[in-house]
Amino acid sequence: MARQRVKCCGICGKEAAVMYRCRHQHDGQWDLICRDCWNRVSQDNPAYQYGGTWKATKR
Repeated sequence: MARQRVKCCGICGKEAAVMYRCRHQHDGQWDLICRDCWNRVSQDNPAYQYGGTWKATKR
C-alpha cells in the first residue's frame, strides 16, 4: 500500500507531488523545489547541482 506525503517548495512554498533536491546558491544548502522553480534555477546557474528526485507516493 502506498502512502501519500506532502512537502512544500523551498522557494515558492507551494505543495507538489514531485520535488527536486538541488543546490542553487553559493551557500551550498540543499533545497527541495517544485518543477516550476527547478526550471528557473537550473538554467545558466554555476551554483546549480542536482541531488535527486523526491516523490510524494512511496511504496
